[in-house]
Amino acid sequence: MVLPIFTVYQWGQGLCSAASGEYGSCQPNNECVLRGGIPAGPCAGGYGTCCIFMASCGGVVRENGTYFVNPNHPDSTDGTGSCQLTILKMHPDICQVRLDFDHFSLNGPEIVNHICNTDQFLVSGGSPAPTICGSATGEHMYIDAGMGQSNPIILTVITSGPSFPRSWRVRISQIPCGAIAKADQGCLQYHTGVSGRVKSFNFDPLNGRQLSNQDYSICIRTERNFCSIQYTACPGAVAGNRSRTFTLSGNSNSVVQAMVGGGTQGSPNSCTNDWLMVPCAKIADRLPMASTCEDKICGGTFNAEVSSVERTVVSTIRPFRLAFHTDSIEAPTDVDNRGFCLDYVQQPCTSNK
Repeated sequence: MVLPIFTVYQWGQGLCSAASGEYGSCQPNNECVLRGGIPAGPCAGGYGTCCIFMASCGGVVRENGTYFVNPNHPDSTDGTGSCQLTILKMHPDICQVRLDFDHFSLNGPEIVNHICNTDQFLVSGGSPAPTICGSATGEHMYIDAGMGQSNPIILTVITSGPSFPRSWRVRISQIPCGAIAKADQGCLQYHTGVSGRVKSFNFDPLNGRQLSNQDYSICIRTERNFCSIQYTACPGAVAGNRSRTFTLSGNSNSVVQAMVGGGTQGSPNSCTNDWLMVPCAKIADRLPMASTCEDKICGGTFNAEVSSVERTVVSTIRPFRLAFHTDSIEAPTDVDNRGFCLDYVQQPCTSNK
């Protein structure tokens, strides 16, 4: 038997991690600084350097895995103005850009209509993305980058108004057109796995405020041999004997029942302004299963029927997709809505489905 003398390393392919928590790519020792990276320790058995790429205001990104960070990173910034980053494709065969909000804290929306008036995060040049503010740590976005080499994607953080310790660290991943990690068409968020959690931006059961002017889809990859999906409101801090993990409309300082369906403007118990669309939603454990279903759920209780009791909801429509919509008006009808947090579990196929 002949033992191999050399190990072949695919430079730039594998992720490596720095002590500070960032991910980088393994580069030959002499290339990291030349490419504008920050050396963050050895990799590839000492033959390479874990290279971290960071960029801030005015930067142009060409390296996969680059972090868009605030001025003064890792400290916060209190400055106001516009901070813009340009993303250029590494090569023409890039179809999407994924943004991972490792850390994201801007001033939140104003308290009356929940509009991002002072601070804003905007994406331009790719597929439409909602303007967000407040907190988005742990969230992500997929942006369709179009075909060909041109059409850069621009990330912009606008800060204004009162003093606030703003900070952000957003990891930018470029996704090839044929990659398994590519999201389905039209999905701003794309989750994988049999179970997981989905939330609206700036959600917090105690202090968050639902953002106005949101209109996007949250997709969950259908895993092999799974035919339906169940959603349950996240367990959350209980205020006044109720959870606030699903509050989309009404005055959430009091108990607001679930409302369902599109209805018409002004019709009772329907969702005409803000809603979460769950295709053909039914109560999961009702026996026998309801013969009708609803597509829109709003109010202050998560349920597929008009009720003030939370229930687990099931949908059999594939691919699994939620759509979130809010208008530009909250007051005076809607007060202190937090948005939503749902835990999902895909359900296996059975012979009678």
